[in-house]
Amino acid sequence: MLKENTSTPPSYDFFTPEAMENAHSLLNRIRSEDPVHWSPQLGGWLLTRYADVHAVLKDPRFLPATGTGRLDAMPEEARKQIRPLRDSIRLWMGNDSTEDHVRFQRILKKYFTPGTLEALRPRIQELTTELVDAAQARGRAEFVSELAYPLPANVIAEMLGVPTKDRELLQRWSRDLLPIFTASSMEQLLQSQKSVLEMTDYMRPIIAEHRRTPRKDLINVLVEEEAAGNVRNGEEIAANCVLLLFAGHETTANLICNGLSALFEYPDQLALLRANPELMPSAVEEMLRYGGIGGSIARIAGTKLEVGGKQLEPGQLVFVSLASANRDPEMFPDAGRFDITRKQNKHVTFGYGAFYCLGAALARLEAQVFFSTFLPRFPNLRLERQEWEPSPPLGKRLSALHVTF
Repeated sequence: MLKENTSTPPSYDFFTPEAMENAHSLLNRIRSEDPVHWSPQLGGWLLTRYADVHAVLKDPRFLPATGTGRLDAMPEEARKQIRPLRDSIRLWMGNDSTEDHVRFQRILKKYFTPGTLEALRPRIQELTTELVDAAQARGRAEFVSELAYPLPANVIAEMLGVPTKDRELLQRWSRDLLPIFTASSMEQLLQSQKSVLEMTDYMRPIIAEHRRTPRKDLINVLVEEEAAGNVRNGEEIAANCVLLLFAGHETTANLICNGLSALFEYPDQLALLRANPELMPSAVEEMLRYGGIGGSIARIAGTKLEVGGKQLEPGQLVFVSLASANRDPEMFPDAGRFDITRKQNKHVTFGYGAFYCLGAALARLEAQVFFSTFLPRFPNLRLERQEWEPSPPLGKRLSALHVTF
């Protein structure tokens, strides 16, 4: 039986400039001092050890924290203002129940097959070459907006049958969705709502066209599943197309951005990768572990549970820090170093179990094709400056990365 711990648990401030600038420094402290930490500031538990994170991700007793939970907890007047946003994201897969998430995963797996993804490789290569050619002609690039974001945005747009002429518009809309997943202001949420509604309106005629003229793309799979009774209606299709447009390029863009930033941080690893291009798959895995594409994900304790000697009560919020788990020295020797030759790189960047990211294989493919094309083209690649913006709690993202060739 556990002895009652009468000592006062340490407290941490997750919203100081220092915490947002260097989240890993704070996460390392928490993992050492209080790895299963109750945070009044977050209103839930924060898990920082790899073993605990991995256990929770595969434990069905931990339920997904729906995207509407934070919106539902807002004051009544605010809830009224963002009701359209709440009603839309409630239709996103996994936001109703685990069963709902599994239903949509089963549907999407019919498209995200190894054969389908491999068939996309030539087109991903073409899109990459077009972007790299344009950057080379300019002699310099703002890497985030000119290379890292356009590639995955173009790929997911093609998978959804979106015309080429509208893809910059979709990127702008998608960027506006980011506040839904972070600590954000009412003004930001209202902008997210505006963009979600505009994206949904945009997708409706594209879905209708797929009903009239079937095509070999992702929307066609969803339309067929609607006819078979496995998707509720066109509104559910449209809402999840919005989610796929956002998730399908935001995560891969972050992988590519953070991957290049890590290569600049460790020039020895950049030189090693240039000299040994066969290390590219291993390098991408290390980019995923070291830089990650997301800080944490939220779960809800479905019953009374014990994690790391702490008692969790039913309904309590649990923040599972993927970033901290991926830097846990108990799992990864020399965890704070970027090492493209790392063996047994079992990071949790894409989650685990029933909620493992469906787009993981596509993100890996895009990153491998991109860096295999980009790095050989620019042997004199130089970093001018990079700019980060906070993504609280305990996160930051590259807003600009200026390079010369």
